Amino acid sequence: MRSRTYKKIKESAPQEPVTIKEAVTWLKNNNRSSFDETIELHIHLGVDPKKSDQMVRGTADLPAGNPKKPTIVVFTEEKKLQKESISSGATESGGEELIEKISKAGSLDADIAIAAPSMMPKITAIAKILGPKGLMPNPKTGTVTPNPAEAVKDLLGGKTSFKMDQQGNIHAAIAKTSWEEEKISDNASAFIQSVNQARPQGAKGELIKSISIKTTMGPSIKIATK
Repeated sequence: MRSRTYKKIKESAPQEPVTIKEAVTWLKNNNRSSFDETIELHIHLGVDPKKSDQMVRGTADLPAGNPKKPTIVVFTEEKKLQKESISSGATESGGEELIEKISKAGSLDADIAIAAPSMMPKITAIAKILGPKGLMPNPKTGTVTPNPAEAVKDLLGGKTSFKMDQQGNIHAAIAKTSWEEEKISDNASAFIQSVNQARPQGAKGELIKSISIKTTMGPSIKIATK
């Protein structure tokens, strides 16, 4: 059951698609929450999610930074790289002992997992744990790299990965309502551009069918795709 406040805000929302700048201005002017809400982008793609050659995934560099500091775990056997990763901001780093720890626990409490290339064959032992949570390292998202410390810095500095879900949608947190309008708009534009650049070879026609933007607790607004 929606509150009266929500219904009132929804009634005042633009009914037709608007520009990113117009959408951000409306979100800022109609934020009634008592906390600093996250601003989310929801993108519906014109691809067939059942076909492997139409999978959309990649990375985006958010110029204003990430709205949430991700928790990052690094898999590497090299002690030097482990120390460098922790110094760069990773919460945990290790080799086979870390894999064994995760295997025994049956879970991994992290937002992102990064691995050195040599660790990938060993990580398959916990693929059933990492996979369902979207934590399996992948070269396409920059999470398989010989320089994990640099990847950690990039991710904490504004780099974010995205992956299409089973319904052909991409969801992303791109800003906070307390941020300046320009920073929110810049992040939204950069993310949408990165999705367009991640167009798979098997995709035909228009890649992005629709885009909506919203706050955590607020109604969504359509953004014009052209």
